[in-house]
Amino acid sequence: MKTPYSEEAIADILRKQAEWEENELAAALNGRPEEREVYETESGIKLKRVYTAADVADIPADELGFPGAFPFTRGAYPTMYRGRPWTIRQVAGFGNPEATNNRYKYMIATGQTGLSTDFDLPTLLGLDSDDPMAFGEVGRVGVAIDTIEDVDRLFDGIDLEQISVSLTINPSAWVIYAMFVAVAEQRGCDLHKLNGTLQADPLKEYVAQKEWIYPVKPAVRLLRDLIMYSTEATPKINPISLSGYHLSDVGGNAIQEIAFIMAFTIAYCEQVIDAGMDIDDFAPRLSFFFISHQDFFEQICKFRAARRVYAKIMSERFGAKKPESMRLRVHVQTAAMSLTKVEHHNNLMRTAIQALGAVLAGCQSMHTNGLDEAFAIPTEEAMKLAIRTQQIIRDEINVTSVVDPLGGSYFVESLTRDMEKEMLRVLKEVDEMGGAIKLVEEGWFQQKLADSAYAIFKKVDSGEKISVGVNRYVDETSEAAEAEIHPYDEQCTQLQVERLNAVRANRDFAHIQMLLEELKQQARTEDSNLLPKTIELVKARATLGEICGALRDVWGSYDEPMIV
Repeated sequence: MKTPYSEEAIADILRKQAEWEENELAAALNGRPEEREVYETESGIKLKRVYTAADVADIPADELGFPGAFPFTRGAYPTMYRGRPWTIRQVAGFGNPEATNNRYKYMIATGQTGLSTDFDLPTLLGLDSDDPMAFGEVGRVGVAIDTIEDVDRLFDGIDLEQISVSLTINPSAWVIYAMFVAVAEQRGCDLHKLNGTLQADPLKEYVAQKEWIYPVKPAVRLLRDLIMYSTEATPKINPISLSGYHLSDVGGNAIQEIAFIMAFTIAYCEQVIDAGMDIDDFAPRLSFFFISHQDFFEQICKFRAARRVYAKIMSERFGAKKPESMRLRVHVQTAAMSLTKVEHHNNLMRTAIQALGAVLAGCQSMHTNGLDEAFAIPTEEAMKLAIRTQQIIRDEINVTSVVDPLGGSYFVESLTRDMEKEMLRVLKEVDEMGGAIKLVEEGWFQQKLADSAYAIFKKVDSGEKISVGVNRYVDETSEAAEAEIHPYDEQCTQLQVERLNAVRANRDFAHIQMLLEELKQQARTEDSNLLPKTIELVKARATLGEICGALRDVWGSYDEPMIV
């Protein structure tokens, strides 16, 4: 094993450290004891007082390597931000498609370089806006989409060949993709020039966000079909963004966020390979979505370790040959759950520090949260400040001039190695118990996340985990300040229902019923790809609810296991 350090040099460092501990350190501790007995990261990795070359002497030089080269510890690309800045991709989505379209255009004018869309709850759950279960939720936490006409309105005046589009959709992702492709075809776009990402990560829904339609295995089958179809039809669209962010959102720690998502990645890759595709044909389009949370150095090391773990999985487990198949590409969002209503202007500083960590860790695109997100959907002013946060980091403070500027730090390299070991340990455990799909069905991941969330709650409640202005440095005269709240359009539901009725009155219903029956027949076999028939349906003006409902008739719905 080749390391940058000789045995003699390490022995000399250890001898000098022992002398320092006996003299300077002992004297300091005698005069002023440290505040805590144990220092550790948020995920429980013990931290030493000081790190030296002795702590990284057993790390092979090849494990660090160079940016853009296996195992990609130091970055996904050789030049990183010198060659191309990360994409500023602020999420938008509320009300009717026109409202979100107006927000898109405002954010593009402010300097955003990629679009990202949130969808409302009915759309996520495969329901039309006039479904009784959609009452009160239409357009509330995202944009309402019922038909291909809504997608056309959503991107009105936007050149789909020129801007990257991210679609935060999971259970009904294949339908939204079909609508997006159909709209692009109607406009005469070259599908090979469409650039963007679907979230489309079903397993994380069952363990974190809890937005599902079908049982686990059929949902994974839909993703398989989406990956296989999009690889040929729209080769620049990432068919999935594996979403560790949401695992963290429900209390998962940094190790769980990466290890669980890597377990899901393995499961998805196995499904696609079993269906006949080579890993190098689709792995280059896999993408990832992670959080940049509060433990600054742990988060930086998390991303560095994740790149290394992913590269090894693709190379050693699946036999990938292309470098782009082993390159972990990451979209990052700052931690919405860290934001507070009390002294909410503090959220600006929280977000800026988290964003800086994501940049130092080497992200490919980023969303920074608005300072008012603890209250509601961000206002335009809050979104502008969030974009300015990224622009200041990118253009003012000169952190983009050097690739992986923290690389070689004794602490950073040691913590990166420790996190990698923990991630691989969890992956081995998942393998030994039967794999990710089985453990999702049994509720294993759900239980682990619930246990982690409870541990965090206890630390916050006791004051061990500090939230400035909330449980430390509390201004007793201050309450949660009022913030300008983004308004909800009370006419949103009525407009969507009127549009649905107009579409239904001007289409060939018998033709749609025939296509829906054909979709059901295909769903009863494992070897059919459901995307071509779905695209036919959306072009014929079938609604999202009709398409999703047809497959619910075949596969049934999901029942969550009891977690105790």
